[in-house]
Amino acid sequence: MSNIRLALSDIRKSFDGVAVLDGISLQVKRGEFVSILGPSGAGKSTLFQVLTGGVTPEGGQLRFDGKALGKARPFAFMPQRDALMPWRPVIDNATLGLEVQGFSRRAARAKVAPLFPEFGLAGFEQHYPAQLSGGMRQRAALLRTVVQDRAMLLLDEPFGALDALTRTSMQRWLMAMWAQHNWTALLITHDVREAVFLSDRIYALTARPARVMREFVVPIPRSRRDLASAEASQIEAEILDTLLTQQPDQ
Repeated sequence: MSNIRLALSDIRKSFDGVAVLDGISLQVKRGEFVSILGPSGAGKSTLFQVLTGGVTPEGGQLRFDGKALGKARPFAFMPQRDALMPWRPVIDNATLGLEVQGFSRRAARAKVAPLFPEFGLAGFEQHYPAQLSGGMRQRAALLRTVVQDRAMLLLDEPFGALDALTRTSMQRWLMAMWAQHNWTALLITHDVREAVFLSDRIYALTARPARVMREFVVPIPRSRRDLASAEASQIEAEILDTLLTQQPDQ
């Protein structure tokens, strides 16, 4: 069996004659954490919508486990905002994806409840979203995402709305959770430091129309990853230099 979980080949999309995605090709292996990094407006969110089925590409191929990706998407996805429903307690927000799949509320609660301690939410099951901190809301949203037992996680700038300290804390927490569960994950972000800290590999996109300008491998062992380390800073500098100096048509 191939180790390639997701493969995109020459994905193209335009709106009203304006090209947004101009031949995106990339791969994500099983158990790998990959980030897509690019400037604001580069087309990252459009690519996310292509993956989730919200936008149909005009060309190219999407394959999952070697087969063409159909209408039924094997992803659990988490958008930029937590999208928690303010009128539902946290446990019923966490069960929402399961209920959409056909679980009864009782069965969905039974599946979700044991995970609350692991996600740092024990004791908050009956609280409402407005009673939670920003980091807790994001953990609740991620719990809602992963409990669906899909083959792969798609994360669209999930920590972008958090303050710097909370964002760093959530990045460390996500890394620990990823390692514990051996998820396959694709993160879309504009935060170079976040991408370096979390990823095995990073695809850097050009400005719109988006193409992959370069792939970066992050060789730092996870046990030694430190946001302030010299190794991380060197990779960050290389990525930033690439993003700032390479023109889209090169």
